[in-house]
Amino acid sequence: MPASFCGTWDMISSANIEGYMIALGISFYLRKIAARLKLRKVIEQPGDQYIIKTTSSFRNYTVSFKVNQEFEEFTQGLDNRLVKSLVTWEGNKLVCEQHGEKKNRGWAHWIEDDKLHLEMYCEGEVCKQVYKKNVNE
Repeated sequence: MPASFCGTWDMISSANIEGYMIALGISFYLRKIAARLKLRKVIEQPGDQYIIKTTSSFRNYTVSFKVNQEFEEFTQGLDNRLVKSLVTWEGNKLVCEQHGEKKNRGWAHWIEDDKLHLEMYCEGEVCKQVYKKNVNE
């Protein structure tokens, strides 16, 4: 059984956010703001549903889903696209494939060395972020 992702996680590193956002078609102005943000993720699991809240001083984004159930997702405040998303377990990774206007788009979360790892990918660009559990939990 995979480790619990639940909790509050603070970003400690981010690599290639610029390339990833260019692949998504995000404007220069928004890329410059987003590249400076320190993100926080709050992950909850009520029953068989996951809720992932990504918060910052600029914008917040929440996605909720059930594993192995396709759903429509509007990426409000990110790149504002409607995608069909499907989240599955691949070993210890929670993997999401998003189908829509952009090709080879999605993300994967997993825990390694007490850190939450996130890879977001789109059209060949990969952004890698690492989060540490908030000690005030």
